[in-house]
Amino acid sequence: MESAASLNRLELLQVADAVAREKLIDRDIVLEAMEEAIQKAARAKYGHENDIRANINRGTGEIRLARVREVVEEVENEATQLTVEEAELEVPGSQVGDLLTDDLPPIDFGRIAAQTAKQVIVQKVREAERERQFEEYKDRIGDVINGIVKRVEYGNVTVDLGKADAVVRRDELLPRESFRQGDRIRAYIFDVRREQRGPQIFLSRSHPQFMAKLFSQEVPEIYDGIIEIKSVARDPGSRAKFAVSSNDPSIDPVGACVGMRGSRVQAVVNELQGEKIDIIQWSPDQASFIVNALAPAEVAKVVLDEEANRIEVVVPDDQLSLAIGRRGQNVRLATQLSGWDIDILTEDEESNRRQAEFTERTNTFMAALDVDETIAQLLTTEGFSSIEDLIFTDVAEIAEIEGFDEEVAEELVRRAQEFIEAFNAEMEEKRQALGVSDDLVNVEALSPAMVVVLGEAGVKTLDDLADLSGDELVSAEDGILREFGLNIDLANEIVMAARAHWFDDEETAEEEAVEEEETASDEESDA
Repeated sequence: MESAASLNRLELLQVADAVAREKLIDRDIVLEAMEEAIQKAARAKYGHENDIRANINRGTGEIRLARVREVVEEVENEATQLTVEEAELEVPGSQVGDLLTDDLPPIDFGRIAAQTAKQVIVQKVREAERERQFEEYKDRIGDVINGIVKRVEYGNVTVDLGKADAVVRRDELLPRESFRQGDRIRAYIFDVRREQRGPQIFLSRSHPQFMAKLFSQEVPEIYDGIIEIKSVARDPGSRAKFAVSSNDPSIDPVGACVGMRGSRVQAVVNELQGEKIDIIQWSPDQASFIVNALAPAEVAKVVLDEEANRIEVVVPDDQLSLAIGRRGQNVRLATQLSGWDIDILTEDEESNRRQAEFTERTNTFMAALDVDETIAQLLTTEGFSSIEDLIFTDVAEIAEIEGFDEEVAEELVRRAQEFIEAFNAEMEEKRQALGVSDDLVNVEALSPAMVVVLGEAGVKTLDDLADLSGDELVSAEDGILREFGLNIDLANEIVMAARAHWFDDEETAEEEAVEEEETASDEESDA
């Protein structure tokens, strides 16, 4: 009988070892699962109210069952607690907080108990396996991995990675790309997270970094850090733009990525199902970089607006369709690559717009300053775009304009000041008629004209302005102050300035509360 028991114990450890090897998890985790299963079966036999614990000897496989009770001052549960007096009878010297264990005889597993135990073990082993998978793959986000297609359901591909399964969602595949069971697949790990079903490993073949990683595998200079990938933009399955720079002046980054007779870039193109790839020389000069990014189109001129992060690109008439690309693809990828908003104009469009702006500014100066067309055109040509520009420019600088002298310059500045004062007075009258509060006028970045426009839109107090977002002020479609050319950063500053009194009110309330507490405390002390 003893030899049979020993054999069972030995088999128990062998099973634990086999499961641990197969699932690639720790042997102790399997044995702990077995202990929990035995505890569950024992509680079913002796009563679920009891605290029964099982222990498997890691060396011999011997199973020991025991009931545990805690020594307490007042018993609330007789099955798991006993008083100090009761404990003294069993173990002299017992104190509150001690745990008393009573050995129980081994149990024979019935069919239902054995099935329950099996379910517990399977569940615990599965949880441990999921935890192992998560720990193994959570630090591999950003890697390119190879696997075998396990199944395809509704366009989503489940991939066997050997030690775990991963999924490529339909929208992460290339267009018109299809896989069948047993196909080899290469993809990019872009996310690993815990879910109820266990760790989910999400793969992608359309992610921009997938292409970057493929190039780093094909181009040793990228892997070694000699060539740096600056940015990537993709229209998956169709076209991509890829900006690179070299840390070694003697190495051409574009040539290295193309490879001998295009061998390196062709290997990536083949993996991406024929996706066309433009490899672009990165430049720290944003204008040069954006010109490169719009290749193969030729660019005649660029105008940067750094505050708005926008660039205006002028191209010859015959290059317009090439610069925009089919369905706007070329300019869209260049925008993604550079991070700048790109406006494309032909030379004729740009010329017409400049002429319209020139005429408009000339007319503004003629009307506001009561000067003839020649003087107004001279001011426009010299770069003055508004009446305010004249006021904030030194008289001596205006006098240097050809045909002007100091007297003319002083007169122009005087007339500009009179015009602005009259305009501001008119805006002040309108502001008061609209019932806009004085507090709104004191917001530093708001001009009198802006305050009137806000009032006409129903924004008449600091709280009204504070309730808005920056986008509601400057949105190109319906922003209240869109006509003034503010950028989103300045709009946000205006909103935060309007909200400042909220925080001041909170601080004042806190200070008053502290003063009241101190006064009450002093009165109690005097009493």
